Amino acid sequence: MNDRLSLAPDAARQLATTTKTTPQMRGITPRYLLRALPWVDVDSGVYRVNRRRTFILGDDRISTYQDGDNHRVIADDLRELPYLREAEDGLLAEMAGAFTQVTFDAGQVLADEGSSSDRLWVIVLGRAEKRVTGRYGEDALLEVVGDGQFFDLDSWTRCSPLPFRVKALTSGVALTVERSVLESLAGRDAALRAAIDAHLAGNTPAPGSEVPVDLAGGHVGEVELPGTYVEYEDTPREYHMTLAQTVLRVHTRVSDLYNEPHDQTRVQAGLTIQALRERQESMILNHPDFGLFNNVAPGQRVQTRTGSPTPDDLDELLSRVWKQPGYFLAHPRAIAAFGRECTRRGVPPVTDSRFGSPLLTWRGVPLLPSDKVPLTGAGGTSQILLMRTGEAEQGVVGLRPSGVPDEVEPGLSMRNMGTDHKAITSYLLTAYFNAAVLVEDALAVLENVEVSNYHDYS
Repeated sequence: MNDRLSLAPDAARQLATTTKTTPQMRGITPRYLLRALPWVDVDSGVYRVNRRRTFILGDDRISTYQDGDNHRVIADDLRELPYLREAEDGLLAEMAGAFTQVTFDAGQVLADEGSSSDRLWVIVLGRAEKRVTGRYGEDALLEVVGDGQFFDLDSWTRCSPLPFRVKALTSGVALTVERSVLESLAGRDAALRAAIDAHLAGNTPAPGSEVPVDLAGGHVGEVELPGTYVEYEDTPREYHMTLAQTVLRVHTRVSDLYNEPHDQTRVQAGLTIQALRERQESMILNHPDFGLFNNVAPGQRVQTRTGSPTPDDLDELLSRVWKQPGYFLAHPRAIAAFGRECTRRGVPPVTDSRFGSPLLTWRGVPLLPSDKVPLTGAGGTSQILLMRTGEAEQGVVGLRPSGVPDEVEPGLSMRNMGTDHKAITSYLLTAYFNAAVLVEDALAVLENVEVSNYHDYS
């Protein structure tokens, strides 16, 4: 028996229309990096960065690899030592084979201030701090060194007392080589001996320093002024347009019959463009050639002292990019970890509105979140980038072509490739882009940022 007195909702819905959303995409992010970068329209497809001549600079790291239970130095990476830059491969291989492995514990003193510097240390895993006794007897922190960094080249080369002490902050592994190995190799290789002598005489320019411009100042009378000129790099770096690309396929039956209320081709293209832009941001950060994380100069790399990102660590970054710093960029979990450290110290960061969203700032510089920043390891280790932006500021700029055929967005084209015999229409979607660092001090990075430390406030 049916006791219903009116039409059932389920039946009524058969005659009703439905309000539909466009397809939602969980992978869409704010892409703050793409919004923060000033974009330069490149007419020729190539962007050349002309710089004042700079002395050769490596990455100030000696790379290692694991062979079973042992770690070993990559021989060619010993060219990071300035007097080994032109050394023959056989000599480098012999020195690499002379390194021995050392393990250390947190709190262990690896080298004492004033002690004989008879070993060159290469940190394989872990962190250590270099400290010195100040002018008035106070204890001063010089630097935190981590994976791949070495100490102390100058003292080891001169066989002079170590000017600081080194204490491990974490447990870890290091490789060391005796000073006698260098002496033995130099005794058999005249070119190496000459390179070492030039280094000891101060004739080897500091890596990364610019060729000086001769000037006179503060003189009295008719002083003969020096003549000078500014040298440029012989082979300036050129940035070519890279791309993110795919082919979108839409069956004509779909686009003909099911095009209301939403244009099927437009919706498909819109979501595909979002995916291309996400890939674009990821490549600008992480590409091995032009990615920002891989283009930070050695002197611009900072190690966290305690693992967690602290206000002190971000202040250290600001001291490296002190000329008009623009933005920090970090993984959301790293920003949360920084917030916890600020809360612990009672110095909550100020919130500011940028790009239509509330963002944390430190010293007035916004922290832009991006899930494209690498997060590695079980507990989570990341990096925090600080950059200056803009051509006028000699900072970081985004690059895109000034115009491409079938452009639907700046630097992005959608080209109809025709319909095949299966009635499928194909569209070639291409995003052309790159990013350039105009001067080395436009970027700095905080490394080995641990994001999983929490505190009990009870």
